[in-house]
Amino acid sequence: MNDIAGHASQAKSNPVLPPKKSTVTVRVEPDGYTKRLEGRAAWMMTKLVEAGKRGVSPLDLPTGVRVAHYIFLLRREGFIVSTEHASHGGQYPGTHALYRLETEVTILEDMASAA
Repeated sequence: MNDIAGHASQAKSNPVLPPKKSTVTVRVEPDGYTKRLEGRAAWMMTKLVEAGKRGVSPLDLPTGVRVAHYIFLLRREGFIVSTEHASHGGQYPGTHALYRLETEVTILEDMASAA
């Protein structure tokens, strides 16, 4: 097959690797059992642990992040995450959620990379 210039086209075989998923292994305290989380649930777990009692708000994270869904994934795994609704002003006043991890965890392994 020829390209527009009439040259024989060559197949380019640059393998495109899928992005690596974030993976986090946490130990639930005081029970000591471990859980392995992947993808955005792992990413959200690290954000919640980093934030501590301050909590995480969608306003703190990049635009377009589906925070409520990632919190749902963590709750489905058995983690307790509280939600507080806070008011905000500005050009578009309203309310936003503030999420806090209530389950005490220790991060054992964090294989974070862009997901």
